[in-house]
Order: sequence, then C-alpha cells, then structure tokens
Amino acid sequence: MKGDIRVADKDNKKGQGDQARGGGKPQQGQQAQRAQQAQQAARADGAAGAAGAPASRNGAGNGTVPQGYVPRMKTRYNEEAVPALLKEFNYSNRMQVPSLKKVIINIGMGTEARENAKSLDNAVGDIGQITGQKAVITRAKKSIAAFKLRTGMPIGVMVTLRGARMYDFLDKLFNVALPRVRDFNGLSPKSFDGHGNFTLGLKEQLIFPEIDYDKIDKIRGMEVVVVTSAENDEEGRRLLQLLGAPFRRS
Repeated sequence: MKGDIRVADKDNKKGQGDQARGGGKPQQGQQAQRAQQAQQAARADGAAGAAGAPASRNGAGNGTVPQGYVPRMKTRYNEEAVPALLKEFNYSNRMQVPSLKKVIINIGMGTEARENAKSLDNAVGDIGQITGQKAVITRAKKSIAAFKLRTGMPIGVMVTLRGARMYDFLDKLFNVALPRVRDFNGLSPKSFDGHGNFTLGLKEQLIFPEIDYDKIDKIRGMEVVVVTSAENDEEGRRLLQLLGAPFRRS
C-alpha cells in the first residue's frame, strides 16, 4: 500500500513538473516575440529620426536619404538642363547629354596633421557637418625627406559625394554658400581641366550655414571638384550654368 502511494506521489510530481515546464515555453516565446517587436520598432524610429537629423560634430549623421526623395537640382536637370542641352548641342540621343558624376571635397592639412592629431578629427567633423557624410583621412603614398614626410602619414581629409547628397551639396553651394563669400564676383569660367571637370577653391568653411564660428578650432580652406561626363569644357560649363552655377560674366 505504501509503495502504491509513493508511486502515485512521484507520478503527480512528475506531471506537475511537466506542466510547469510546458507552461514556461509559451511565456518565453511571448517574451522573445515582444523583445523582437520592440527592437524592430526602435530601429524604425531611429532610422526615421536620423533621416531628418543634421550631421553630428564628429562626422556625418547616421541617417540615410529618405526613400522616394528627389533633390531639387536633379529635378531641374531632368526638366530644364537636358532639353536645353539636347537642343543646343544637337545630340542624337539623350544618353549623350552630359551629367554630374560625383563631387569631391578635399582639405589638405600638411604639417598640421602630423603635429596635431586632433586637428584631423576637427576637419573630419567640419566636412561631416557640411556634406552629411563622414570623410576619410588621406595618407601619404611615398616618403619625402625634405618635407619630413613618411609613407602612411596623414596629410588631409576628403569625401566623395554621389547621388542625392551630391545634388544637395551643389544646390547649397551655388545658392547659399557662395553668396555669403565677401566680395564674390562669380566663379571663374576658366577653372576647367579640359575634360569638362570643374575645380573650385574655398578659403574658409564658415560660408556654410552648418558651421558655427564659436565651435571651430581653425579656419580651413577646401577644394571642391565637380566631375561631369562632358567631353569638353564647353559642355561642362554649359551644364553647370543650367544647374545654377554663378559664373563670372566676361
């Protein structure tokens, strides 16, 4: 009799343990599902906030270009520049019309980059605020004893813009930044390299509205190169004129 009672007690305890273990699995699954949903919601909120957030001080913002966003300058290129270039240069195919390929912004640091490592971070932060994209540090490709330069030493920072960021940067440069230059008389129409690519030198980064004068460590100049698919300078110059580049009148 006692043996039967003990066996029954063991069976009851085993059944209770199975129920406890079985009841825990759905709870763990629900908790995991809730955690996954919360994580996905956080990612979505972060992406939405970063898309409209300005660039951080140490580089570009974490956002990406919103889906379906079309820059104003790209719309102007498709609706105004392309028909005008087709008519003016008598292209037989729309694919022959020159277009913008990329924009390269470069800051040469020289000995400052070698002597003060923090200046590199500040330069990267300035370009990140201006362009919305983090810059990369350029390094020397060969050693030059006269300049105390060794292979691999940092010498500057640069960033390459394509797509929507390229159009937005040029739109801001032509319509906001350049008009803020003191005694600005227009861009030189001769600053082309013979293949339709335009080079512009800026003396200071303060002409961009994102830069706060009280937060910079030093005034730095920069070089802006606009690379186009034009075959000659005349086509490249006309393309930039139709996009709003303020060239100097001769």
